[in-house]
Amino acid sequence: MSISTTESEIRSQPEVWARAVDAATEGAPVLGRRGERVLLLGCGTSAFVAESVAVLRERAGHGETDAAYASEWTPGRTYDRVVVISRSGTTSEVLEALAQVPAGTVRAAVVGVAGTPVAEAADESLVLDFADEASVVQTRFPTSVLALARTGFGEQLGPVIERAAEVLAAPLPVDPSRFDHFVFLGRSWTYGLAQEAALKIREAAQAWSESYPALDYRHGPVAVAGETSLVTLFGDADPALTADIERTGATVQHWDLDPLIQLVQAQRLAVELAGSRGLDADAPRHLTRSVVLD
Repeated sequence: MSISTTESEIRSQPEVWARAVDAATEGAPVLGRRGERVLLLGCGTSAFVAESVAVLRERAGHGETDAAYASEWTPGRTYDRVVVISRSGTTSEVLEALAQVPAGTVRAAVVGVAGTPVAEAADESLVLDFADEASVVQTRFPTSVLALARTGFGEQLGPVIERAAEVLAAPLPVDPSRFDHFVFLGRSWTYGLAQEAALKIREAAQAWSESYPALDYRHGPVAVAGETSLVTLFGDADPALTADIERTGATVQHWDLDPLIQLVQAQRLAVELAGSRGLDADAPRHLTRSVVLD
């Protein structure tokens, strides 16, 4: 049985992450030298990655780090470096943001394709062409950026890569077709992953999905939870939160895995849900590989 391009790229992630880890020594400084004040920008998936990397960098003690949507950012605060993330290297709003970076500030780019407008507009570029994708829906490019960043910030991802390969060889432990409402909750750097997981469900499966900071879920959004809701917790398990959600009749799942592998499981969930709905994950509705505005 043939598999979709998106699924094939999901399965390739352990191998691709290993290459990202190898590239971290030379590549990670593009995300910011130690002590620099850094702003990370992106659109869509890349904006969520920017949020997660910002938290990871600051938590690792490498310097003050902010993140924002490239489409919303305007100059104001002072930074040593502005880093943009764009898989295609052609995103219009990212190019516009780079053009607004004040003189004297390092302009850096993380892209999947060399020689693209975004890469050419930057002072420094990190090209992860080994993580580039043919699919419209991003999977291995954003996780590879995160793998490289975590390695650059001092983490050892060898065991994570080995575990990811084992998890990908096993069936998904939940049947997504049982649900019509999907919620992803995260804390700290995993909130960016939760947002990305919810986006995968919308993109690939055209399904109702939401994402929130985990402890904020009780502050209103839980009102729509019910028996056909699947609520996924990223990061560490929270028994008290789980109990509160389960009182609504919703199903709560927490994969006891590294958050990066938890995101892989969410990617698989989105593709499997798409298949159960008769949809092609390789051809998401209304979407293209890159947003290029006239």
